[in-house]
Amino acid sequence: MSNYSIGIDLGGTKILIGLVDRQSGQVLHSVKKKNKKEKGIENISRKMLSGINELLEESDVNLSDIQSIGVAAAGQIDRENGIILGAPNLDCFDFNIKELLEGEYKLPVYLANDVEAATLGELKFGAGRGCDDLVCVFVGTGVGSCIVKDGRIIRGATGTAGELGHIIVDLNGRPCGCGAHGCLEAYASRSAIEKRIEGALKKGRHSLILDYLEEGKSITSSMIRKSIERGDELVTSCVDEASEYLSGGLASVINLINPKLIILGGGLIEAVDYFYQKTIKEAKLKCLPVPATKIEFRKTALGDFSGVIGAAYLG
Repeated sequence: MSNYSIGIDLGGTKILIGLVDRQSGQVLHSVKKKNKKEKGIENISRKMLSGINELLEESDVNLSDIQSIGVAAAGQIDRENGIILGAPNLDCFDFNIKELLEGEYKLPVYLANDVEAATLGELKFGAGRGCDDLVCVFVGTGVGSCIVKDGRIIRGATGTAGELGHIIVDLNGRPCGCGAHGCLEAYASRSAIEKRIEGALKKGRHSLILDYLEEGKSITSSMIRKSIERGDELVTSCVDEASEYLSGGLASVINLINPKLIILGGGLIEAVDYFYQKTIKEAKLKCLPVPATKIEFRKTALGDFSGVIGAAYLG
Protein backbone atom coordinates (compact mmCIF):
# COMPACT_ATOMS: atom_id res chain seq x y z
CA MET A 1 0.00 0.00 0.00
CA SER A 2 1.31 3.45 -0.92
CA ASN A 3 2.25 5.65 2.02
CA TYR A 4 1.23 9.06 0.72
CA SER A 5 -1.56 11.03 -0.89
CA ILE A 6 -1.59 14.48 -2.44
CA GLY A 7 -4.19 16.88 -1.09
CA ILE A 8 -5.15 20.01 -3.04
CA ASP A 9 -7.17 22.90 -1.64
CA LEU A 10 -8.54 25.15 -4.41
CA GLY A 11 -9.44 28.35 -2.60
CA GLY A 12 -10.66 31.71 -3.82
CA THR A 13 -7.25 33.37 -3.36
CA LYS A 14 -4.74 30.49 -3.34
CA ILE A 15 -4.12 26.90 -4.39
CA LEU A 16 -2.48 24.92 -1.58
CA ILE A 17 -1.00 21.52 -2.46
CA GLY A 18 0.40 19.13 0.14
CA LEU A 19 2.07 15.74 0.35
CA VAL A 20 0.31 13.95 3.23
CA ASP A 21 1.47 10.93 5.21
CA ARG A 22 -1.59 8.70 5.27
CA GLN A 23 -0.79 7.16 8.65
CA SER A 24 -0.13 10.31 10.67
CA GLY A 25 -1.99 12.96 8.69
CA GLN A 26 1.18 15.05 8.65
CA VAL A 27 1.83 17.40 5.72
CA LEU A 28 5.39 16.56 4.72
CA HIS A 29 5.80 19.20 2.04
CA SER A 30 3.58 21.87 0.52
CA VAL A 31 3.41 24.30 -2.41
CA LYS A 32 1.26 27.42 -2.60
CA LYS A 33 0.09 29.20 -5.75
CA LYS A 34 -1.76 32.53 -5.66
CA ASN A 35 -4.87 32.81 -7.80
CA LYS A 36 -6.66 35.95 -6.63
CA LYS A 37 -6.63 37.57 -10.06
CA GLU A 38 -5.84 34.84 -12.62
CA LYS A 39 -8.80 32.47 -12.53
CA GLY A 40 -10.81 30.32 -14.93
CA ILE A 41 -10.27 26.69 -15.96
CA GLU A 42 -7.13 27.34 -18.02
CA ASN A 43 -5.33 29.33 -15.31
CA ILE A 44 -6.40 27.05 -12.44
CA SER A 45 -5.33 23.96 -14.41
CA ARG A 46 -1.93 25.44 -15.26
CA LYS A 47 -1.19 26.53 -11.68
CA MET A 48 -2.41 23.25 -10.19
CA LEU A 49 -0.28 21.07 -12.51
CA SER A 50 2.73 23.32 -11.97
CA GLY A 51 2.25 23.07 -8.21
CA ILE A 52 1.96 19.27 -8.22
CA ASN A 53 5.11 18.97 -10.34
CA GLU A 54 6.98 21.29 -7.96
CA LEU A 55 5.78 19.24 -5.00
CA LEU A 56 7.02 16.00 -6.56
CA GLU A 57 10.40 17.49 -7.48
CA GLU A 58 11.02 19.20 -4.15
CA SER A 59 9.85 16.31 -1.95
CA ASP A 60 11.76 13.59 -3.81
CA VAL A 61 8.75 11.25 -3.77
CA ASN A 62 7.95 9.02 -6.73
CA LEU A 63 4.46 8.74 -8.19
CA SER A 64 4.58 5.02 -7.35
CA ASP A 65 4.63 5.97 -3.65
CA ILE A 66 1.43 8.01 -3.95
CA GLN A 67 -1.94 6.34 -3.47
CA SER A 68 -4.28 9.06 -4.70
CA ILE A 69 -4.92 12.74 -5.33
CA GLY A 70 -7.75 14.47 -3.48
CA VAL A 71 -9.08 17.87 -4.48
CA ALA A 72 -11.10 20.21 -2.28
CA ALA A 73 -12.83 22.86 -4.38
CA ALA A 74 -14.91 25.88 -3.43
CA GLY A 75 -18.32 25.58 -5.11
CA GLN A 76 -20.90 23.07 -6.30
CA ILE A 77 -19.42 19.73 -7.35
CA ASP A 78 -20.25 16.36 -8.90
CA ARG A 79 -18.31 13.98 -6.62
CA GLU A 80 -19.00 10.85 -8.64
CA ASN A 81 -17.64 12.20 -11.91
CA GLY A 82 -15.08 14.59 -10.44
CA ILE A 83 -16.53 17.73 -12.00
CA ILE A 84 -16.64 21.24 -10.53
CA LEU A 85 -20.13 22.25 -11.65
CA GLY A 86 -19.91 25.84 -10.54
CA ALA A 87 -17.30 27.73 -8.51
CA PRO A 88 -17.86 31.50 -8.90
CA ASN A 89 -14.87 32.35 -6.69
CA LEU A 90 -12.65 30.38 -9.08
CA ASP A 91 -14.53 31.35 -12.26
CA CYS A 92 -14.73 27.62 -13.07
CA PHE A 93 -17.85 25.94 -14.45
CA ASP A 94 -18.20 22.35 -15.71
CA PHE A 95 -14.53 21.73 -15.01
CA ASN A 96 -13.68 17.99 -15.18
CA ILE A 97 -10.79 18.01 -12.75
CA LYS A 98 -10.78 14.22 -12.37
CA GLU A 99 -10.20 13.73 -16.11
CA LEU A 100 -7.41 16.33 -16.12
CA LEU A 101 -5.43 14.92 -13.18
CA GLU A 102 -5.97 11.23 -13.89
CA GLY A 103 -4.83 11.80 -17.47
CA GLU A 104 -1.70 13.59 -16.29
CA TYR A 105 -0.63 11.42 -13.33
CA LYS A 106 -2.41 8.05 -13.81
CA LEU A 107 -3.60 8.07 -10.18
CA PRO A 108 -7.12 7.84 -8.71
CA VAL A 109 -8.53 11.35 -8.22
CA TYR A 110 -11.29 12.28 -5.76
CA LEU A 111 -13.19 15.55 -5.50
CA ALA A 112 -15.08 17.16 -2.59
CA ASN A 113 -16.38 20.56 -1.60
CA ASP A 114 -13.61 22.53 0.11
CA VAL A 115 -15.37 22.88 3.45
CA GLU A 116 -16.40 19.22 3.40
CA ALA A 117 -12.76 18.22 2.97
CA ALA A 118 -11.59 20.65 5.67
CA THR A 119 -14.22 19.26 8.02
CA LEU A 120 -12.96 15.74 7.33
CA GLY A 121 -9.43 16.89 8.18
CA GLU A 122 -10.57 18.48 11.45
CA LEU A 123 -12.61 15.37 12.31
CA LYS A 124 -9.68 13.01 11.84
CA PHE A 125 -6.78 15.07 13.18
CA GLY A 126 -7.99 18.47 14.41
CA ALA A 127 -10.51 20.35 16.55
CA GLY A 128 -13.31 17.87 15.82
CA ARG A 129 -11.44 14.78 16.94
CA GLY A 130 -13.62 12.76 19.31
CA CYS A 131 -16.83 14.69 18.49
CA ASP A 132 -19.48 13.14 16.23
CA ASP A 133 -21.99 16.01 16.22
CA LEU A 134 -20.72 19.33 14.89
CA VAL A 135 -20.88 22.06 12.28
CA CYS A 136 -17.70 23.43 10.70
CA VAL A 137 -17.81 27.00 9.33
CA PHE A 138 -15.04 28.68 7.34
CA VAL A 139 -14.97 32.45 6.84
CA GLY A 140 -12.69 33.73 4.10
CA THR A 141 -13.36 34.70 0.50
CA GLY A 142 -16.83 33.28 1.15
CA VAL A 143 -18.69 31.61 4.01
CA GLY A 144 -18.77 27.82 3.76
CA SER A 145 -19.99 25.18 6.18
CA CYS A 146 -20.45 21.45 6.67
CA ILE A 147 -22.71 19.44 8.98
CA VAL A 148 -21.60 16.28 10.80
CA LYS A 149 -24.17 14.05 12.53
CA ASP A 150 -23.31 10.75 14.22
CA GLY A 151 -19.79 11.06 12.83
CA ARG A 152 -20.98 11.31 9.21
CA ILE A 153 -20.97 14.29 6.88
CA ILE A 154 -24.53 15.22 5.88
CA ARG A 155 -24.63 15.93 2.14
CA GLY A 156 -28.37 16.17 1.48
CA ALA A 157 -30.46 15.09 -1.52
CA THR A 158 -28.25 16.84 -4.11
CA GLY A 159 -24.97 16.75 -2.18
CA THR A 160 -25.12 20.47 -1.40
CA ALA A 161 -26.24 20.52 2.25
CA GLY A 162 -24.63 22.91 4.69
CA GLU A 163 -24.50 26.09 2.58
CA LEU A 164 -24.69 28.52 5.50
CA GLY A 165 -23.18 31.26 3.38
CA HIS A 166 -26.23 31.19 1.14
CA ILE A 167 -29.01 31.47 3.67
CA ILE A 168 -30.92 34.66 2.90
CA VAL A 169 -30.49 37.37 5.53
CA ASP A 170 -31.99 40.24 3.48
CA LEU A 171 -34.56 39.52 0.78
CA ASN A 172 -33.65 42.66 -1.15
CA GLY A 173 -30.02 42.76 -0.09
CA ARG A 174 -26.58 42.87 -1.60
CA PRO A 175 -25.72 40.78 -4.66
CA CYS A 176 -23.85 37.56 -3.96
CA GLY A 177 -21.37 35.69 -6.15
CA CYS A 178 -23.89 32.84 -6.46
CA GLY A 179 -26.27 35.11 -8.39
CA ALA A 180 -28.79 35.64 -5.59
CA HIS A 181 -29.26 38.68 -3.35
CA GLY A 182 -29.05 39.01 0.40
CA CYS A 183 -26.94 35.91 1.16
CA LEU A 184 -25.03 35.78 4.45
CA GLU A 185 -21.79 35.51 2.46
CA ALA A 186 -22.40 38.98 1.01
CA TYR A 187 -22.36 40.41 4.55
CA ALA A 188 -20.12 38.23 6.73
CA SER A 189 -17.15 37.11 4.58
CA ARG A 190 -13.72 38.73 4.42
CA SER A 191 -14.58 39.74 0.85
CA ALA A 192 -17.70 41.52 2.12
CA ILE A 193 -15.67 43.42 4.73
CA GLU A 194 -13.10 44.32 2.07
CA LYS A 195 -15.81 45.72 -0.23
CA ARG A 196 -17.33 47.78 2.60
CA ILE A 197 -13.96 49.28 3.53
CA GLU A 198 -13.04 50.02 -0.10
CA GLY A 199 -16.42 51.63 -0.71
CA ALA A 200 -16.00 53.89 2.32
CA LEU A 201 -12.46 54.87 1.30
CA LYS A 202 -13.67 55.85 -2.17
CA LYS A 203 -16.20 58.15 -0.52
CA GLY A 204 -13.40 59.91 1.32
CA ARG A 205 -13.53 58.17 4.72
CA HIS A 206 -10.20 58.05 6.53
CA SER A 207 -8.74 54.78 7.79
CA LEU A 208 -5.44 53.62 9.23
CA ILE A 209 -5.64 50.64 6.87
CA LEU A 210 -4.24 53.01 4.23
CA ASP A 211 -0.89 52.69 6.06
CA TYR A 212 -0.72 49.04 4.94
CA LEU A 213 -2.29 49.21 1.50
CA GLU A 214 -0.06 49.30 -1.54
CA GLU A 215 -1.35 50.33 -4.95
CA GLY A 216 -2.90 47.37 -6.76
CA LYS A 217 -2.90 45.22 -3.63
CA SER A 218 -5.99 43.87 -1.88
CA ILE A 219 -7.01 44.25 1.75
CA THR A 220 -5.94 41.23 3.79
CA SER A 221 -7.09 39.76 7.10
CA SER A 222 -3.76 40.81 8.59
CA MET A 223 -4.35 44.44 7.60
CA ILE A 224 -7.80 44.28 9.14
CA ARG A 225 -6.37 42.93 12.42
CA LYS A 226 -3.65 45.59 12.62
CA SER A 227 -6.17 48.38 11.95
CA ILE A 228 -8.50 47.15 14.69
CA GLU A 229 -5.60 46.86 17.14
CA ARG A 230 -4.83 50.53 16.46
CA GLY A 231 -8.45 51.50 17.12
CA ASP A 232 -9.47 52.30 13.56
CA GLU A 233 -13.13 53.31 13.57
CA LEU A 234 -13.99 52.48 9.95
CA VAL A 235 -12.45 48.99 9.90
CA THR A 236 -13.88 48.14 13.33
CA SER A 237 -17.39 49.17 12.28
CA CYS A 238 -17.19 47.06 9.09
CA VAL A 239 -15.98 44.03 11.07
CA ASP A 240 -18.69 44.61 13.69
CA GLU A 241 -21.33 44.54 10.97
CA ALA A 242 -19.96 41.27 9.56
CA SER A 243 -19.88 39.77 13.05
CA GLU A 244 -23.49 40.82 13.64
CA TYR A 245 -24.62 38.93 10.55
CA LEU A 246 -22.42 35.88 11.11
CA SER A 247 -23.49 35.52 14.74
CA GLY A 248 -27.11 35.60 13.59
CA GLY A 249 -26.38 32.87 11.06
CA LEU A 250 -24.65 30.73 13.70
CA ALA A 251 -27.54 31.25 16.11
CA SER A 252 -29.90 29.96 13.41
CA VAL A 253 -27.68 26.89 12.95
CA ILE A 254 -27.70 26.24 16.71
CA ASN A 255 -31.49 26.52 16.85
CA LEU A 256 -32.10 24.38 13.77
CA ILE A 257 -29.50 21.63 14.12
CA ASN A 258 -28.56 21.77 17.83
CA PRO A 259 -24.94 20.59 17.39
CA LYS A 260 -22.56 19.91 20.29
CA LEU A 261 -19.77 21.89 18.66
CA ILE A 262 -19.21 24.61 16.08
CA ILE A 263 -15.69 24.80 14.64
CA LEU A 264 -14.77 28.14 13.07
CA GLY A 265 -11.89 28.56 10.66
CA GLY A 266 -10.69 30.45 7.61
CA GLY A 267 -8.35 33.39 7.17
CA LEU A 268 -10.52 35.97 8.91
CA ILE A 269 -11.15 33.80 11.97
CA GLU A 270 -7.48 32.83 12.28
CA ALA A 271 -6.14 36.37 11.87
CA VAL A 272 -8.73 38.52 13.67
CA ASP A 273 -9.41 37.20 17.17
CA TYR A 274 -11.62 40.24 17.87
CA PHE A 275 -13.98 39.04 15.15
CA TYR A 276 -13.99 35.45 16.46
CA GLN A 277 -14.62 36.37 20.10
CA LYS A 278 -17.32 38.92 19.30
CA THR A 279 -19.09 36.50 16.95
CA ILE A 280 -19.29 33.54 19.35
CA LYS A 281 -20.41 35.78 22.22
CA GLU A 282 -23.21 37.25 20.12
CA ALA A 283 -24.23 33.85 18.69
CA LYS A 284 -24.81 32.50 22.20
CA LEU A 285 -26.94 35.54 23.07
CA LYS A 286 -29.03 35.29 19.89
CA CYS A 287 -29.83 31.56 19.94
CA LEU A 288 -32.43 29.89 22.18
CA PRO A 289 -31.38 29.68 25.84
CA VAL A 290 -31.39 25.87 26.20
CA PRO A 291 -28.99 25.06 23.31
CA ALA A 292 -26.94 28.13 24.29
CA THR A 293 -25.99 26.39 27.56
CA LYS A 294 -24.50 23.39 25.71
CA ILE A 295 -22.96 24.73 22.51
CA GLU A 296 -19.17 24.78 22.36
CA PHE A 297 -17.04 26.79 19.95
CA ARG A 298 -13.49 26.00 18.84
CA LYS A 299 -11.12 27.35 16.23
CA THR A 300 -9.75 24.94 13.65
CA ALA A 301 -6.61 23.16 14.82
CA LEU A 302 -5.04 22.46 11.41
CA GLY A 303 -5.01 26.04 10.11
CA ASP A 304 -4.42 26.37 6.38
CA PHE A 305 -3.93 22.62 6.03
CA SER A 306 -7.45 21.48 7.07
CA GLY A 307 -8.57 21.19 3.45
CA VAL A 308 -5.31 19.67 2.20
CA ILE A 309 -5.33 16.93 4.88
CA GLY A 310 -9.02 16.20 4.43
CA ALA A 311 -8.65 16.04 0.64
CA ALA A 312 -5.84 13.49 1.00
CA TYR A 313 -8.26 11.11 2.77
CA LEU A 314 -11.08 11.29 0.22
CA GLY A 315 -9.93 8.09 -1.45
